[in-house]
Amino acid sequence: MLASVPASSDYIVYVDESGDHNLVNLDPQYPVFVLAFCIFPIASYVDEVVPQALRLKFDFFGHDIVVLHEREIRKSAPPFDILLDASVRKPFLERLDRLITTSRFGIVACVIDKARFRNRRGLDISPYEVALEFGLERVFLQLQQRGQRGRKTHVVFESRGRTEDADLERQFARVMETTTMVGMPETLEFRCASKLTNSTGLQVADMVARPIGLHVLRPEQSNHAWDVLQQKIVRSRQGRIEGYGLKIYP
Repeated sequence: MLASVPASSDYIVYVDESGDHNLVNLDPQYPVFVLAFCIFPIASYVDEVVPQALRLKFDFFGHDIVVLHEREIRKSAPPFDILLDASVRKPFLERLDRLITTSRFGIVACVIDKARFRNRRGLDISPYEVALEFGLERVFLQLQQRGQRGRKTHVVFESRGRTEDADLERQFARVMETTTMVGMPETLEFRCASKLTNSTGLQVADMVARPIGLHVLRPEQSNHAWDVLQQKIVRSRQGRIEGYGLKIYP
């Protein structure tokens, strides 16, 4: 008798980070580390999100090879130097906003204050490990609420290099081995993909992480990207974000 194949999930998760997890030399302008998880219903991702992203690329670049990257867009760096023209920048950013606001997905994010983390935890544990564990647990809770427990859900990270990817996979496995959440190891599946795959989901995740970090650092500062994104962050039934879709640690 053939072994049964685990049911596939109705969801897929894409993950990206902002800042680094170095605890020695802190950037005074951005002393945080952010790990953001974007949870997409697969049907919506395939039928709506990807086509909308492709149309954006063809409309502004004439091809779909360009990779949307928050830093390059923000700085108008090639190939986004077309944004130096204000008459192009405004409609391009409006289309990006529309891509985010009309796409069906939820965000779970962890923001680590690295100075406070170092003071509390020392240098023996990486902020990435703490952020990863929190994020995976909150993602699993969202999937479980939607009847996905035990259905293989791919969690896709952007490749950073062979050594870094292997270390990340070990950290992921450690979370699966030590979790007390029943069903989480049977549900979440590690995946790593190069930026060259031109994954729309990874590009959306890339644009999510930094605005969340900036909001936590300077909540009173104007932050249009946060205004767009906050509606996507997972909330409690009472509408609370912090502790549910947003973990600020310590």
